[in-house]
Amino acid sequence: MAVERDPLFPRAGRGGRVVIAFALFLIVACLPAGALWRYAASLPPLDLTQASLRSAVILDRTGQLLRPFATADGRWRLPVTADAVDPRYLAMLKAYEDRRFDSHPGLDPAATLRAAWQWLTHGRIVSGGSTLSMQVARLVEPRSERSLPAKLRQMVRAVELERTLGKSGVLDLYLALAPYGGPVEGVRAASLAYFGREPARLSFAESALLVALPQSPEARRPDRFAANARRARDRVLDIAAARGVLTADEAQAAKAEPVPVARKHFPMFAAHAAEQAHAADPETRVQHLTLDARLQASLEALAAERAAAAGPALSAAILALDNRTGAVLAHVGSAGYLDAARAGAVDATAAVRSPGSALKPFIYALAFEDGLAHPETLLDDRPARFAASYAPENFDMGFRGTVTARLALQQSLNLPAVDLLDAVGAARFVARLRGAGATILLPRDTAPGLPVALGGLGITLTDLARLYAGLARGGSVPALIRRLDGPVTAPEPERRIADPVAAWYVADILRGAPPPENALPGRISFKTGTSYGYRDAWAVGFDARVTIAVWIGRPDGASVPGLVGRAHAAPILFDAFARFGGEPEALPRPRDALVAATMALPPPLRHIRRDAPKTFAATLGVPLKIAYPPDGARVDLGIREGAQARLALKALGGQPPLTWMVDGLPVAEAMRRQSEWSPEGAGFARISVMDAAGASDSVVVRLE
Repeated sequence: MAVERDPLFPRAGRGGRVVIAFALFLIVACLPAGALWRYAASLPPLDLTQASLRSAVILDRTGQLLRPFATADGRWRLPVTADAVDPRYLAMLKAYEDRRFDSHPGLDPAATLRAAWQWLTHGRIVSGGSTLSMQVARLVEPRSERSLPAKLRQMVRAVELERTLGKSGVLDLYLALAPYGGPVEGVRAASLAYFGREPARLSFAESALLVALPQSPEARRPDRFAANARRARDRVLDIAAARGVLTADEAQAAKAEPVPVARKHFPMFAAHAAEQAHAADPETRVQHLTLDARLQASLEALAAERAAAAGPALSAAILALDNRTGAVLAHVGSAGYLDAARAGAVDATAAVRSPGSALKPFIYALAFEDGLAHPETLLDDRPARFAASYAPENFDMGFRGTVTARLALQQSLNLPAVDLLDAVGAARFVARLRGAGATILLPRDTAPGLPVALGGLGITLTDLARLYAGLARGGSVPALIRRLDGPVTAPEPERRIADPVAAWYVADILRGAPPPENALPGRISFKTGTSYGYRDAWAVGFDARVTIAVWIGRPDGASVPGLVGRAHAAPILFDAFARFGGEPEALPRPRDALVAATMALPPPLRHIRRDAPKTFAATLGVPLKIAYPPDGARVDLGIREGAQARLALKALGGQPPLTWMVDGLPVAEAMRRQSEWSPEGAGFARISVMDAAGASDSVVVRLE
């Protein structure tokens, strides 16, 4: 008949077990305290360095987990303390593992003697005598051998841990170090991995599973061995019920709950912001950002939803700033961090892109500040040529005649904006933007020219949001705050984008801009922008509380026909404000603001002064040229995906009507300079346009 080997001392027969059991009795009951402490003194100092290592975690402003990072050796070991864990789990843990944990000094003599007697009489281990403190000692100093000296060392270390850390410290170490299978360590990481939530609130079934797994973490992993996990969990429930932690009915109901069969992903909100914070300060284990996790999650879902609806390969970015403090409340860098098809790892809030018309409000602010204009000053919106060569047109190729500055900005008319920039000076305007803290890139480092009014420069979404927050703050641009617990730094000098009156004029004008179809008018001040070639769509809005900036486009900068700020970015902006919640707060009017109709203004303000030379000319004098698509361009229309594609056609100059032709065949005739064409498939196409006077222009493009 085979003799069952004991896993702790496999070579010990019954006689050996008697000797070892008697030795354990002497150790626990009879050994003088002085001898035990002399043995403890012979051990090297207890080193908790490795045991104290935790995963770095990035938290929001309220302490909610945004994103954890694995330790250097690839383990998920999240910071946790007993007060952050469900009390029912703690009660079940003590009832199952160590009933006298709160009263013993690290060793439980009764449990040790009981285990020794059962081992002696049964020839095998019936119940363990290890306390939670001894288990922590084994986790702190892991050893592969199982022997009497190793057990004695655990006992000494358990007492040492309790004397050094106290009961709460020992319990916190167990909660952080207990193994749960694979790289998952600690009850917090296990709760997130198996249940998808923090361990502050657990069901009885969940608590029992977390109690059972550390005893045999690999053999009981629910994502691999669900049946083993269920049996171990149910045994914990039975013992907990027998010891009064829960009733028999509660235990029976808990057994009916399913065991999770797959690991869940750890939270990854604000992935770009979290990654930047961790890279900047990798040694800090816990960082509190200024982000609002609720708003962050909602805006991430909004960006992903709208980018998917807009078309393939498009991404979106959203930034929300607290106007009063400069704190970043939400940082959505892409439509999905893990979405490779949309280059989700690219943080579009930091990408330098052309803002289109989004900078026009700051031209008006500078003109208002200089006393050149007032919101009710009359401006000319008609064909004009500046410096003999620059002849901009409006987006819709039409002209409004004489309009107020208010209407010109609300309708984003190009000619009045260029006219004002010509008056205040393009170099001075760019200097004002840079002086306010924005990084401005000009094409090939050229000198600032009038095209900057219509997006002829580069700026990031972050800087654009800061500038608009400056308007909401009466012209004072905030320094962004991203961490609540960061190092104290000297306050930055005040940077201004406008004086208070000019800032309020612009905010008041933009509050009256016509909203998109999904929004009510007059609630927030906002402006949209569309870059040349339909590469970027922008929308930025603010009230007294918050500024929200939106960008949508392709991360690789490719053209997206039909991508327009008003149609694509503005609806996202207004939905973002709705998700922010609360009623918008209007900006208070400065005492010096002049509210008057055009005819009540002082004569110099009734019509803009023209100090800079320019010539007004008929549109016929501007040569006909195809503005879009540009010659040699590769235009991704998503034809291979089977979607119905339409290519935008846009011309400058010439005399309407215009006739558009593709490969020599007419496809459209338009009185205006903008039209559309539906290609039958991918490939090269020669696009031509001819005006009423016979002038023509052609380009060759590749459609994909």
